[in-house]
Amino acid sequence: MAETEQKNAKELPLHALHKELKGKMVPFAGFMMPLQYEGIMAEHEWVRSRAGLFDVSHMGQLEVSGKDAAAALEALMPGDFIGLKEGRLRYSLLLDDNGGIIDDLMVTRRADHFYLVVNAATKKNDIAHLTRRLPGHISVREREDLALLALQGPKAADVVARLGAEVNTMTFMRGNPIRIKGSEIWMSRSGYTGEDGFEISVPVKKAEKLARLLLSDPDVKPIGLGARDSLRLEAGLPLYGHDLSPVSTPVEAGLTFAVSKRRKMEGGFPGDERIGRQIHNGTKVRRVGLKLDGKLPAREGASVFSGDAKTGVVTSGGFAPTVGAPIAMAYVADADAADGTALEVEVRGKRLAARVVPMPFVPHRYVR
Repeated sequence: MAETEQKNAKELPLHALHKELKGKMVPFAGFMMPLQYEGIMAEHEWVRSRAGLFDVSHMGQLEVSGKDAAAALEALMPGDFIGLKEGRLRYSLLLDDNGGIIDDLMVTRRADHFYLVVNAATKKNDIAHLTRRLPGHISVREREDLALLALQGPKAADVVARLGAEVNTMTFMRGNPIRIKGSEIWMSRSGYTGEDGFEISVPVKKAEKLARLLLSDPDVKPIGLGARDSLRLEAGLPLYGHDLSPVSTPVEAGLTFAVSKRRKMEGGFPGDERIGRQIHNGTKVRRVGLKLDGKLPAREGASVFSGDAKTGVVTSGGFAPTVGAPIAMAYVADADAADGTALEVEVRGKRLAARVVPMPFVPHRYVR
């Protein structure tokens, strides 16, 4: 299976550069991706202290345009897009008719269209869903001519400023076109690590030049999937296909903030009645953060117990370098979801002591 997956995986636009940088390439979401370069722990700590460059070109970049596109998108997602100002980003959720999560994504209003960044593994299904459910006059265009880079870490803004880009007025969840060394790119102050940083959409033909330019800064190193996962886990950020799926609603997943205030009152999105009931009456299960005793990490699928009764299952887990302990996300019964609740997680046939803790595990350092 692994050989077949690797054989069928596509190459990223920067594949040759990753090989040159000695990246360990592995199949992920249909693409060959760099898992690590120097090592996951070292790369994780570098992003926490300096700035790391991630190639996330496997993500889908879509443009949605047409008359009343904002209202059309609101019929599929619970965000307020009519009130979204130009250059502003909004985290949102594509929902099925029962309120289950089809995908989580970023939506940006630009001058004449909405720019969506969707997960690689769900990209084809997302495009099909949007095309099928949006009115015929609304266009959905996949921008396969664009690469996507993420520069993350406390030194990211300094790095970009040294290239002549003005970012002082750009705060978290805002974006705009920027010129770097004569090339116009789209850059937003956002990311998936909990650190300050930027996501950069750049034409494929200019991606390697920009990547090399960023990597020439002594504060920047290439970072792979391994550290990206440990960073997002410490940040308490869910991963679709693991922590999110059509089985879970935004309320159960702890993402009620993605249901905008106006939409909570007005509804008009898939599953609005069910989600509204859960907001007011609670849910049977909830996504929570767990901190485990000892050093042994719990992985996805591990059972969570309250006394002798199974109360839930781990959806993401691993050793958290910044925390210095194993952490995990899990869905557990609502009665066991309060912060401080003592639970146990079964790892390799043994019950390990754990407790429910607030997320994020490591405070976010966004510039607001």
